[in-house]
Order: sequence, then C-alpha cells, then structure tokens
Amino acid sequence: MSLSSHLTELKKKHEHLSLEVEEAQRSPGIDGLHLANLKKQKLKLKEEIERLSA
Repeated sequence: MSLSSHLTELKKKHEHLSLEVEEAQRSPGIDGLHLANLKKQKLKLKEEIERLSA
C-alpha cells in the first residue's frame, strides 16, 4: 500500500469516527466511556495522519 493510499484510508476512518462521535453526542443516554473511546481513536488517527503528512 502506498503512502498516499494509506493516508486516504486513515482520513476516511477519521471522518467516519467524527460522524460517530457527533451522532453519539446527540444520542440521549450515551455511555460516556464509549464516547471517550471513540474520541481517543479519532485523536490517534489524527496524530498518525499528521505524522505521516510531515
């Protein structure tokens, strides 16, 4: 897998997680631990994207 295709895949996953986080935040009674886990995954993806883009 080339670097550019890997970055594209990471960006897609990050966008998907963003949508999941937004949906979870609007959902009443969302498990705080689940939401925190989603945000942590999103942050790790963002850091990986930034690291590979530098």
